[in-house]
Amino acid sequence: MHGGAEKVLVNLVNNLDKTKYDLTLYSIFDEGVNKQFLKSDVRYQSRFKKVFRGNSQIMKLFPPKWLYRFFIKERYDIVVSYLEGPAARIISGCPDRLTKKIAWIHVELNNEKEAKVGFFSINAARKAYNKYDRIVAVSAKVGECFKKNITTKVPLQVLYNTNETEQIRKLGLEPMENVFDPTTVQVCSVAKIATTKGFDRLLIAHKRLIGEGFRHQVNILGIGSEQGNLERKARELGVGESFRFLGFHQNPYKYVSKCDFYVCSSHVEGFSTAVSEALILGVPVVSTNCSGAYELLGYHNEYGIVTENNTDAIYGGMREMLADPEKLAHYRIQADKRGRYFSKENTVKAVEDLLDELT
Repeated sequence: MHGGAEKVLVNLVNNLDKTKYDLTLYSIFDEGVNKQFLKSDVRYQSRFKKVFRGNSQIMKLFPPKWLYRFFIKERYDIVVSYLEGPAARIISGCPDRLTKKIAWIHVELNNEKEAKVGFFSINAARKAYNKYDRIVAVSAKVGECFKKNITTKVPLQVLYNTNETEQIRKLGLEPMENVFDPTTVQVCSVAKIATTKGFDRLLIAHKRLIGEGFRHQVNILGIGSEQGNLERKARELGVGESFRFLGFHQNPYKYVSKCDFYVCSSHVEGFSTAVSEALILGVPVVSTNCSGAYELLGYHNEYGIVTENNTDAIYGGMREMLADPEKLAHYRIQADKRGRYFSKENTVKAVEDLLDELT
């Protein structure tokens, strides 16, 4: 699909060394914009053509071992669940004791309700995850939440997401249609337009700043169920022209690279792909304190501004950037430095080291 986890999965499998690994990517449903970006040397298989309603509830009716045999037809040295929930339950059913199992965790599992998604109960989730040989968390905070609420019995390590760094920079240089006013500060955010992304809070912060005379435009790149509500609210607040929805774009980087700074207003994240991509493009970032924010931007705002996770704090972080051109210029330099730390070479090598260790 068009989520961040699916995107970085494609980046990872495309770049693993095919002379070392015979790799197959399984998808439960044969849908999504990211499929087209898979390289031809990645073997791809899927089970269902379309997502069907109630699929996760239906899969709960079958034991994990049955699901594994239904989905996975061959023997592997290593099997990986790259998402929480149904995928983790399926892979936990692998019956071969010689096969190593890895579970990737992308989000904070903060409570029982979140932790048991895809399972009948929290105990069923713990039982399944205890069958794995390794847990991979995409940030330190994600790992801490997993150990607190699921299990500490399985070794856990943090591995950062893989981005196509060179390609992102190249795509960022592409020309863009004239949608930005060059006399106005341009702010952007890239995400699925859902309640968890906190765009309602970004809208309120934007309205306050406009009211104080800080001329700027906010540009949202993405699609999602909350867009209509947000557009309606923006019109009611009188900022329908400056709080804009640009839709989904195959190449969002040509827009992001031409913005003055990026805002992540999310309530929760695992490790924000969009923030790491903004840093790769050398774009300053303001982010709420969700998982991965400090790891990306520094524990003392060395590479960007991390705010408390509320509307007032988002407003304050944006105001800092809008009110101080020198600070904005400083963070542009720092963003470029930090973006180089999360290079494709570093993140892919870390995953390959893990695979080699387990075999």
